[in-house]
Amino acid sequence: MSEAHEHAEHIEHAGHSNKGVALLISILALFLALSEMLGKSAQTQVITRTIETSDTWAFYQARNIRGTTVATAQEAMQLESEIETDAARKARMDKLIDTWKKRLALWESDPEKQEGKKELMAKARMLEEERALARERYENYEIASAALQIGIVLASASIIASTMALAWLAGGIGAVGLAIMALGLWWPTLLMSLLGGGGHGGGH
Repeated sequence: MSEAHEHAEHIEHAGHSNKGVALLISILALFLALSEMLGKSAQTQVITRTIETSDTWAFYQARNIRGTTVATAQEAMQLESEIETDAARKARMDKLIDTWKKRLALWESDPEKQEGKKELMAKARMLEEERALARERYENYEIASAALQIGIVLASASIIASTMALAWLAGGIGAVGLAIMALGLWWPTLLMSLLGGGGHGGGH
């Protein structure tokens, strides 16, 4: 009778343990889905910022080429104007030179439209920083997702093997995954810095 009672208690304990592990698996799966979603968002941001950076640098380069062309033409006309004897023609040339100078100044810096070389360079560098930060976030979420997946596998194995040690290990690895996911949200550069991947001075 005593053995039957102990056996019943063992089954009841195993049932409670399995329910706890099942709950752990559900929690890990929930955070895995969240990590995957955040990772996808970060990956999309990397792609978007890459395109925007490329477009901005292309605009900057086009401005630079046009500026060089106009500056060269302006210098040539300036020399021609200095030796021009016809007053009317010289006035037209000087007016055009003045127009080119104003245009070159705007192409160099245009705070109103934000389309001068100075503003375009600042924008491109800002986009590069945002892209780098998004890439580091993505890498954090990838590592977090891997840890959470391993936790789910170990937790599932603990039910099959009836070994609570695996469940505890699953919980520990899952906690590490959650910590890395939190770093991806608030301090994405820290993990990459520790792993030797550099960093950009903290989260935004």
